[in-house]
Amino acid sequence: MIWIDSHNHLHFPRLGEAAALIAAMRDAGVERCVVNATSEAEWAAVAALAHAYPEMVVPAFGIHPQHAPEASDQWQERLAGWLEQFPLAGVGECGLDRRSAAPAVALQWPVFLAQLRLASSLQRTLTIHCVNAWGLLFEAFAQAAPPPRFLLHGFAGSVETARRLLPLGAYFSFCGAFLQPRRAAVLEVFQQLPPERILLETDAPDMLPPPAWVRHPLPQACNHPANLPAIGSGLAAALNMPVATLAELTTNNARACFGG
Repeated sequence: MIWIDSHNHLHFPRLGEAAALIAAMRDAGVERCVVNATSEAEWAAVAALAHAYPEMVVPAFGIHPQHAPEASDQWQERLAGWLEQFPLAGVGECGLDRRSAAPAVALQWPVFLAQLRLASSLQRTLTIHCVNAWGLLFEAFAQAAPPPRFLLHGFAGSVETARRLLPLGAYFSFCGAFLQPRRAAVLEVFQQLPPERILLETDAPDMLPPPAWVRHPLPQACNHPANLPAIGSGLAAALNMPVATLAELTTNNARACFGG
């Protein structure tokens, strides 16, 4: 079986050395992964991984809402430059977050809107982080139409929200943390999504699945990207679908969303 991890942070130092991680991913059947930067400071590291492992890594360059206050005066020009260097790269991880610990929305908004406009103008896949901010997301889309394909990573919104997003070109990725019994409502949403819009992600090193789905433990409760097939088996059970069918489905969906 072949799998694609639609969202991770392979460059984060707490995951350890990239070569060992990628070797384990290949052994597990993970053929490709989208590696998302979350700040300007990470763009070079993501680019280095894409250069070193072009058959494995699809880079995505963006600024996460948590890092929006750190954006430099030249960040938009720098981002456009990285996207020019990597014609298949996505824009992300970016988005909106209204949790109490997040930066003020007034700081997040212009940074997200600029990334949204850039992804649309270049027709690049956009990876969106959205937490407690669905109304704001639709306001942003009213100001700047999204690109033809975009991913709601770690989607935990409602079925009603998904139905509004689907006609705009949305895909939705499922992560291992949603296999926790307390997240049963998320599984119910994925059971109602069109199968051709479902992707899988690890969000490694974050979103660790429950112990029953951890095949590659790491220190400090980090999530290994090679856990993806186990996460897929958990979702397949919830969807009453053979694991091989889900692997083929989500792999084809990831290729449709990100290309390649």
